[in-house]
Amino acid sequence: MTQKNKPELLAPAGDLERLRGALDYGADAVYLGRESFSMRAAASNFHSAEQLHEAVALAHQYGKKVYLTCNTLPRNEEIPTFPQFLREAQEAGADALILADLGLLATARKLAPDMEIHMSTQTGIVNYATCQALYDMGVKRAVLARELSLEEIAGIRAKIPAEMELEVFVHGAMCMSFSGRCLLSAYLTGRDANRGACAQPCRWNYHVVESKREGQYFPVEETDEGTYIFNAKDLCMIDHLQELLDAGVDSLKIEGRNKSAYYVAIITNAYRAALDAAMAGEPAPEWALREVVQVSHREYCTGFFYGRENAAQRYADSSYVRNCDVVAVVNRWEQGRLYLTQRNRFFAGDSLEIVAAGQPPVTVAAQGLENEDGESIETANHAMMQCSIACETAFPAGSVVRKPVE
Repeated sequence: MTQKNKPELLAPAGDLERLRGALDYGADAVYLGRESFSMRAAASNFHSAEQLHEAVALAHQYGKKVYLTCNTLPRNEEIPTFPQFLREAQEAGADALILADLGLLATARKLAPDMEIHMSTQTGIVNYATCQALYDMGVKRAVLARELSLEEIAGIRAKIPAEMELEVFVHGAMCMSFSGRCLLSAYLTGRDANRGACAQPCRWNYHVVESKREGQYFPVEETDEGTYIFNAKDLCMIDHLQELLDAGVDSLKIEGRNKSAYYVAIITNAYRAALDAAMAGEPAPEWALREVVQVSHREYCTGFFYGRENAAQRYADSSYVRNCDVVAVVNRWEQGRLYLTQRNRFFAGDSLEIVAAGQPPVTVAAQGLENEDGESIETANHAMMQCSIACETAFPAGSVVRKPVE
């Protein structure tokens, strides 16, 4: 392992709930955005300076870091707002900025010379010369393009200063365009992917239409369902973290600021266990490997890390695989009862799984289901209702309760 420091597990935080999930379930750092300059404009985000202060303060209480995304490609009218954005990031105590635009980099270096800078995957960093040039401009970390192989990453690591950190995505959705720089959404819908508003038209089902044959749709290839030629599988490298560390990667990044708090908690928990195992020279625990399929996801692949032939497309459809639904979150355990806040309907007697941070899931039966008044009920069917079940095992607050999809 070539890292100077302990490898970092970096998780997404689309809002305060997801931030807490990432922190509770083992992230070393989180990345989050505000309303402007964010590549995930559809996420709840942290709109006000006060919300950003709250997020950073919470993370720092955990001893974790916060990286603020400003990785869009801004237009002329947005540039004058960046100094204020920068001041508020400094005042909140953000640990680093994630940038993609060289103009914003120059401004940040001038107005906030002590602020740590990470260059986004949107920059398209694919070689050591670019890494060296960015390092010379004061950049601390390069978020490498997803199109690189492990061999290429190791080659970059060997030719750049040890102080220059390398970050790669290890899990989540992949864009069909090079480093996420795509015009398809802007062209078809007016929503610019490079400004955080992608409509994901790459996931749509396409046919060919001939101008004089209205209503006749011809598949691009010979199937009745049409084709999904742009539809990338999801990335999953949980069983290959040791190879990434050996290649010299410093930070392992989970995609998903638009994902649910459940997704963030479960995936962060699984990768935390796998990374700890890799650092100890051991394989990922079997339970952690099983956990990554317990969230809504597309079919998995290993991206470009092992060559282009492994960066597969999903040609059948653009649907998700969903094996579990989150049904509650633990509030507390007290005198043999587990007190919950309901998230989705479940019934007395259901077989549930409870996932606590750093632990494999535990199966329990929803016995003795009661409402907040202590009355016996057959179903918890009201969103956010308070309820409880009989449970001999104590689970910490914030633990996730889920139910297999039938």
